[in-house]
Amino acid sequence: MSHHAPAGDPIAATDAWFLTHGLTYFVPEKRASVRAALRPRRIVPLLAVTVLGAAAVAVTLSLVVDGESYLPATLWTLFGVVAAWYALTALEAGSIVSWALARTFGSLRTLLPMMTRALPMLLVFVTFLFINAEVWEVASWLGTGELWLVALLFGTLAGAFLLVRLPEEVDRTDDHVDEALLLQSTAGTPLESLTRDLVDDPDADPASYAEVGGYERWNLILVLVVIQATQVLLLAVTVFGFFMLFGSLIMDPHIVENWTGGPPDSIPHLDHVSAELVRVSVFLAAFSSLYLTVSTVTDETYREQFFGSVMREMERAVGVRAVYLALRDRRPVPEVD
Repeated sequence: MSHHAPAGDPIAATDAWFLTHGLTYFVPEKRASVRAALRPRRIVPLLAVTVLGAAAVAVTLSLVVDGESYLPATLWTLFGVVAAWYALTALEAGSIVSWALARTFGSLRTLLPMMTRALPMLLVFVTFLFINAEVWEVASWLGTGELWLVALLFGTLAGAFLLVRLPEEVDRTDDHVDEALLLQSTAGTPLESLTRDLVDDPDADPASYAEVGGYERWNLILVLVVIQATQVLLLAVTVFGFFMLFGSLIMDPHIVENWTGGPPDSIPHLDHVSAELVRVSVFLAAFSSLYLTVSTVTDETYREQFFGSVMREMERAVGVRAVYLALRDRRPVPEVD
């Protein structure tokens, strides 16, 4: 969707710039729409419909053979899908997620070097688990429903960890905003020609508008969550592919039988791939996603590799927003309730 601003109107042009750079909640009208979507009279009916849908799914699964094993994971997934759908539509997060995904896949050239740094140590660590009899025994006893639930658990823990730690990264972006940063941030934006005037005006202090809170802060957090989650997911898929290949080369069926207590379930047309190998690979890939998530946020080297360029874009967004708010105060525009 294109966003056209009236000619000569820097505020409207900046609104359009925000929307095309994944900063939807920086626009007052969009924030008003999100506030309306979060009111109880909108949320409660959605929850009621979701609960009824979940009950219908539970009844359907109870009529299926072994359906009970799929029930927790299915309900968990259902609520997650509904929440994601509502966020992408009513909460105006679609353009935020789209920009973050485009930013991630557009920088695969920088992601590949990061993978070469992060993957070796991870694979050395996880490979010891892969050739461990107890892991194969546990994985072989997991049905599809239980394995699905375990993967969801690891993914949910990783997401929760990001939501706890990434706000700290965002809060750092507005700690050192000065006039030089404002001039640098607004270069190439609709506010470029006006920033110098604001900076030189002794009565204006655009740097005082740098602190980010509320929906705008969550906008930046969501961008980081999507980018980080996508990068970790790509790495986890790589781990899964590695163990599928590695296991098909070294895991003899007799070894698998000794470790799992029964003959492996061969997959048709894939002589060296068993269902047990798939389960172990999925289990370790899901575990790796949690391990990578924690490492990339807590380890200083990984954090710089994963967040360096993104945080510079976050600082740019904070700088443009500061000038934008200063300009709005100088030339008031009616706020949307």
